[in-house]
Amino acid sequence: MASQQPIVEAPPAGPPKIALKLTPAGHKKQQEDPTFIAELINRAENGRSGFVPNVNPLIPEENRPAHLFSRIAAAAASDPTADLPNFDVWYEVALEGQSRLSRLETETATTAQTPADGGDYSLPKDTLELIHKLHRLEEVESVHALQAGPPPAVNPSDDPRSVNQGYLDAAPAGINARYAWGFPGGDGLGVNIVDMEQGWKLDHEDLQAAGITLISGYNVAYYSHGTAVLGEMLQVDNAIGGVGIVPKAKGRVISQHRSTGYNTAAAILDAVSNMAFGDILLLEAQENDPVGGQYYWPVSVADANFDAIRLASALGITVIEAACNGGYDLDAYVNLSGKYIFNRSSPDYKESGATMVGASSSAAPHYRLWYSNHGSRVDVYAWGENIDTTFTDDNSGADNSYTDYFSGTSGASPIIVGAAAAVQGIANATLGYKFSPLQLRQILTTNGTPSSTPSTDRIGVMPNLRAIIDGRFINLAPDLYIRDYPADNGRVPSSGTVSNSPDIIIRQTPVPNPQALFGSGSGNENNTSLSQPILAGRDHSIYIRLLNRGGSAAQNAKVTVYHAPAATLINPNLWTLIGTVTLPSAVPTGRVLTVSPRLAWPASKVPNVGPGGYSFVAVATTDKDPAPVLPGTFPAFVEFVSRNNNVAWKSFNVVNPPPGGAGVSRLPVGIAGAFDAPRRFAVRGVGSLPVGSEVKLEVPGDLARRLGVVTPLEVEEKGVVVLPLHPFGRGEIGEGILPVGSVSRCELVVKVPGEGVKGEGQWEYEIVQEWEGVEVGRVTWRFEGGDKEDVQ
Repeated sequence: MASQQPIVEAPPAGPPKIALKLTPAGHKKQQEDPTFIAELINRAENGRSGFVPNVNPLIPEENRPAHLFSRIAAAAASDPTADLPNFDVWYEVALEGQSRLSRLETETATTAQTPADGGDYSLPKDTLELIHKLHRLEEVESVHALQAGPPPAVNPSDDPRSVNQGYLDAAPAGINARYAWGFPGGDGLGVNIVDMEQGWKLDHEDLQAAGITLISGYNVAYYSHGTAVLGEMLQVDNAIGGVGIVPKAKGRVISQHRSTGYNTAAAILDAVSNMAFGDILLLEAQENDPVGGQYYWPVSVADANFDAIRLASALGITVIEAACNGGYDLDAYVNLSGKYIFNRSSPDYKESGATMVGASSSAAPHYRLWYSNHGSRVDVYAWGENIDTTFTDDNSGADNSYTDYFSGTSGASPIIVGAAAAVQGIANATLGYKFSPLQLRQILTTNGTPSSTPSTDRIGVMPNLRAIIDGRFINLAPDLYIRDYPADNGRVPSSGTVSNSPDIIIRQTPVPNPQALFGSGSGNENNTSLSQPILAGRDHSIYIRLLNRGGSAAQNAKVTVYHAPAATLINPNLWTLIGTVTLPSAVPTGRVLTVSPRLAWPASKVPNVGPGGYSFVAVATTDKDPAPVLPGTFPAFVEFVSRNNNVAWKSFNVVNPPPGGAGVSRLPVGIAGAFDAPRRFAVRGVGSLPVGSEVKLEVPGDLARRLGVVTPLEVEEKGVVVLPLHPFGRGEIGEGILPVGSVSRCELVVKVPGEGVKGEGQWEYEIVQEWEGVEVGRVTWRFEGGDKEDVQ
């Protein structure tokens, strides 16, 4: 049975308190003269202050475990970007003699349930004025109130829901937790979660077996709220109640009500001292704004809390922070120093490392609920209404109650914790490690479900566990690829040539056993000469080789193949469909070279463009690794070419030159402009032909002028410029702006000596096209003698 912390009253609240951060110079004066802070307050009040404040460290010695503060140096080494805090310069100041801060009746846990947000929990005017006056003093770096208030609350006015726990369902309705349960660790096994707030019913019937324990602080208020939060994450998988998102995770709790009073920063630091890398800390709390004194702000609006969160993140603890329920635009917030600390586009932005959570409607498409804070700082969202979970009556302590209307960012944040814990659990079980806070935040915000109107909702995305599990971060899904070149390992972006795939194989006759001839163990795995010359008027057979670098076999894999005229740039408008072939069995993991069945290319569809005049495109797809969508702009198309490993290109032609060096090979090739706008390109030739070869490029006069072609040869008839090229070296053809959608038909004229292409040598010539220094395509011709033995 889980140990149940007695529900007790917190120590008497005492006088109102503020948290005061001194500059290094101010801290030194306080150390030398314990009355210095009292003098500061007297100066701020223009000598009218008639009391001596009670000054103590903000973080008491009992909340300063030596092992935690010794980890700060290690955190600085592991996270050089972190401006790690010095908590020695923070002080707690009790303002005895000033008007009492307004007290909340819920501090002693007398309310029947957590109240709805919307009450006035603002700071009293005199306290707020003192905060502003102190902040203007040069010895003060930061100051804010220490005042208890309700956590981001239940909104009882919401309509009751009809279907329980829809947040577990597949996207776009929910986070797809049920899918995650099908993977080791997807139920949270091996993950530690700590919930920071003010009270819980730890022996609730559907939480008791989870063994949730209290780290420190007083279990003193808002029990129904804490019980509901825990239920979303940790309800036991049994025959009663519901089920948590991660029922196998280990849960603990910590309270902001400390022996010295209400102190969020101290609670965070004590939690951190009991946590390790990869653990998750949930902050179920709201804060007063030091500028206007209003409530319902994220806790990081207070600098002491921000410093504690920043330390937690630097130590590898993922902090999930409720954006809270004020309906505020966080981008517009300006702190006492005039800085836009929550606006990611501002140079003032302060990065705590936390993942911040907004609240949405339960029904898709999910819209931002009116009370959810929002802005660029909010990373993710989840349901903020109609949440089915455990509950309790704060007066009677009922241990078998449930609610179907838990809501607010309080309800959304545990859903995000559940998603984060599922990811960490799967990573721990399958990869052997957990993600850092910033890695995990990137994962949760990648390929999630957008809100109804992202530009105005501004609450990020809802994590989609299926997309995360199948995607590149965890990679339990298949990752099919077709090589761009023999050494290609499938990583993106591609670092080699993109027009010389060895895995697009064109044959003049069908192959009885393509897997044995072309696949793993065949001896031909890296052979780039498997294709045969294409002959007009004949049927051909196409075979595609695939590999799988993912975490599971690729079921129902298909490959679609297109042909195009040989061109240095194969724009999508040049593609002509040949057909699609389905692999009869799964493509296994482990990069086993797997060959497709025959794809017929009938003679009626083979254009008569002459030898060496073809380019090919192959696109692979499978259920969990779908083919990418073609982009609409040329810059995006360039990215598409290099960043999609399931698309491959082949502008590689085998040419049998006339025997005995008696004649020349005339090879058609197109030089194309971009499909969306006129753009500047550079074109060059690269040869590796035998000595004694001759190479010329016949270029239309208009293209020659655009590229600035300079040639010692005269312009021949019909407006064609003839440019001689180096047969076994590099030669610049030209550079210039090509018209949109243009394809200039050129001819490469090659003559090789009679004995030059016999034997085992590889004799090639290539024409390469570049845009902004990036290769966007090339055509390669390999010249082979008739005596070369074909692969059978």
